[in-house]
Amino acid sequence: MLFRSRMTTVLFSLPIVLFSYPLQAASFFSQVAAAPPAGVSPLHHQLLQLAPGATPEALRLAAQALSCADPSAERLAVIDYSLPSTEPRMWVFDLHQHTLLFEELVSHGQGSGDAVAEAFSNTPDSHQSSIGLFRTMNSYYGRNGYSLRLDGLEPDVNDLAFERAIVIHGADYVSDDFIAQTGRLGRSHGCPAVREDITYPLIDSLKEDQYVFAYYPDEEWLATSSFLRCHSPAPMHVAQMK
Repeated sequence: MLFRSRMTTVLFSLPIVLFSYPLQAASFFSQVAAAPPAGVSPLHHQLLQLAPGATPEALRLAAQALSCADPSAERLAVIDYSLPSTEPRMWVFDLHQHTLLFEELVSHGQGSGDAVAEAFSNTPDSHQSSIGLFRTMNSYYGRNGYSLRLDGLEPDVNDLAFERAIVIHGADYVSDDFIAQTGRLGRSHGCPAVREDITYPLIDSLKEDQYVFAYYPDEEWLATSSFLRCHSPAPMHVAQMK
């Protein structure tokens, strides 16, 4: 009886064991497929997976800058000013939940260009957009409604953002209807303005010590930004400065 009982147990367990092998193999191969290719950082790979339509170079530099500033950051917005304003060029990522929260239109400043932004500055009253890495501050209600203050982290590139009142806010000139009428989005005084319909959830997802990275292939900035040249064993963590 004991022998027969053991044989029954073995025969009953065998299909379960055999069935588990394909599941384990599938899990193994999915992990291999999800692994970053050689030369691609884990954060860059994550951004590419979540926003495959974004400019790869913009995502690579955003990953580099954030890894330098605050590797444990929860949320990141990437703005690609190399794209025309008629295309979605703002992506908001939840890095902890591996989720793309928003893919949106975003305006640039009047002084930066027409449908395509070409000039950027840190100068008050220039009405130009600024590039580089920003840390988000508090939300508030101002003349443009619900808005989000930005702290520019790059000297001589965007560190006057607070003084210039460069904020994220909603605007009626950021819409598909406006594009249909004029061939481009409306332009701000330098602020990255977004659609009014998503102002509240987008700002709430980014407020208080999250990050915004605004990209444009400006040669001087690419060559000198400390956040893009952070390869030392002890990187400059902005998180330690909070």
